[in-house]
Amino acid sequence: MIKRTRAGRLAQQAYLLRLLVRRNIKNQYYQSFIGILWTVLNPLLNMLVMAFVFSQIFGRGTSNDLDYSIYLLSGNIIFGIMRTSTTGSLPCLVSQRDMLQKTKVPIGLFPTANVLSALVTFGFSLIALLLVASVRFAAGAYTFHWETVLILVLIPAVALFSLGLSYFLSALYVFFRDLKHIYSVLLTLWTYLTPLFYTMDRFEGAVVKVIEMNPMYYYVTYFRDILSGIIPSLQMHIICYAFGIGMFIIGYIFLNIVRNKIAARL
Repeated sequence: MIKRTRAGRLAQQAYLLRLLVRRNIKNQYYQSFIGILWTVLNPLLNMLVMAFVFSQIFGRGTSNDLDYSIYLLSGNIIFGIMRTSTTGSLPCLVSQRDMLQKTKVPIGLFPTANVLSALVTFGFSLIALLLVASVRFAAGAYTFHWETVLILVLIPAVALFSLGLSYFLSALYVFFRDLKHIYSVLLTLWTYLTPLFYTMDRFEGAVVKVIEMNPMYYYVTYFRDILSGIIPSLQMHIICYAFGIGMFIIGYIFLNIVRNKIAARL
């Protein structure tokens, strides 16, 4: 009976999670003329703008000979998982105040739904990347590599990191509402400390060391490596999962420590 009750509760939570993910995606493109197609068009249009602007500043060459348009798009869609997850999760507990006060819904479901929504968007963004890669392949500027399937190894690490950070930020925002504005500034800084537009071979010394302290640097580099036909080293795998698991543990523990205080504060 206990097992059956627990299974039923898990099934209800899984159903609610699906509803939350569906609602997040639907709300994102509500009353939009072309709707969810923007998940493909957005990264394409942004890539065109960035390629035009940054190729004039940083140049088209990359240290691993990856085509610059693919270099830009690949980095931004990986970084986008974390960015979309955390910005969506930041106010998610406060915005769901009524549901949390009236029901016994696990508070972790709400940031989890935002991370899953970001992964769905990432899936559509991969279509945009495939389109760009196909065009560049036809032009002789890119070659497809089987190593790209290792994206299936990378995504769980990025998802764990994004989920842990989303747990932490959503819980902290309940007590510190100014966090929304502070995090916006920090996220801009984080964007420029990640080699999304530039290549690492342009820097040396202390600047390189600072960038290498950034978890997103490793996730972006991993993705670009496999797109270039390079199998990431064992050390790279360990670093990616160490950041992912470590951030998840920190976020999960913090969320559970302040769980009861969150209910009272809402």
